[in-house]
Amino acid sequence: MDLAFIPSPSRGVVELGPIPLRGYAFCIIIGVFVAVWLGNKRWIARGGRPGTVADISVWAVPFGLVGGRLYHVITDYQLYFSEGRDWVDAFKIWEGGLGIWGAIAFGAVGAWIGCRRRGIPLPAWADALAPGIAFAQAIGRWGNWFNQELYGKATDLPWALKITSAEDGRVPGTYHPTFLYESLWCIGVGFLVIWADRRFKLGHGRAFALYVASYCAGRGWIEYMRVDDAHHVLGLRLNVWTAIAVFILAVVYFVLSAKLRPGREEVVEPAASGEGEPSASGEGEPSEGEGELSLEKKDEAETEGEAEAEAEFGSGSGSAKKG
Repeated sequence: MDLAFIPSPSRGVVELGPIPLRGYAFCIIIGVFVAVWLGNKRWIARGGRPGTVADISVWAVPFGLVGGRLYHVITDYQLYFSEGRDWVDAFKIWEGGLGIWGAIAFGAVGAWIGCRRRGIPLPAWADALAPGIAFAQAIGRWGNWFNQELYGKATDLPWALKITSAEDGRVPGTYHPTFLYESLWCIGVGFLVIWADRRFKLGHGRAFALYVASYCAGRGWIEYMRVDDAHHVLGLRLNVWTAIAVFILAVVYFVLSAKLRPGREEVVEPAASGEGEPSASGEGEPSEGEGELSLEKKDEAETEGEAEAEAEFGSGSGSAKKG
């Protein structure tokens, strides 16, 4: 007899009149808003303009959704193109099925386009977004709970997830809630990046690289616990190998970037700082004393902005298919 477990919702969609509100899609949308909100706070603290993060996200988010869906469909093609399956289901993104690897890769392409149009360095923008992306993933993982999917091995632990659906080969029972493990891990990654960025003044994409490496470290062991069907290579799930490869790339980038481009960007958005825009008096650059004072004020504003964002997120989150 199970004395305690995490219950699964009886259905993953709520009907609001003629509009179906799917739990999976709702979690993804909330996650995007959190990432943009926190990223905007951090971008302003770095000296950027309000709204720039949202403007570039208009490019990054659609690209990310397409990339995430493509990765899922390609790596699990049998779910859509094998005998008895309907290939049209490959387009039903609201039913679950996003690969974080494809989402980050394609999202980066979209962000690069947006940053290039605004004359902004992509690494600086990625650093501002890094912890917000981790928190967005933490929220998005609860979409798997609504869909009763991507759980781990059977267990009778008090925090086991109770699966009640028997659709698509599911066997009702209690299992490791891998969605919860990954959600908690992503929250830890988000706060780790905020702390490290504040402590070591990470720049030139190193905050983002730290997020990627930290996420991959957790994703590897969490992926190993999952029991859903997946392609295996040399006895390991494909996503485990992907996590290992991406982890190595992120660490290599972090180390090389620290050696080749130490420190942090002084200007992340030239239009916001007035760089290259001479004043009416014709003076192009501040004096040495004014420049030092400006940098000191910028560092103070940056620290205060990050602390404010962390405090607001912490106070507001207390209540708070494949990836």
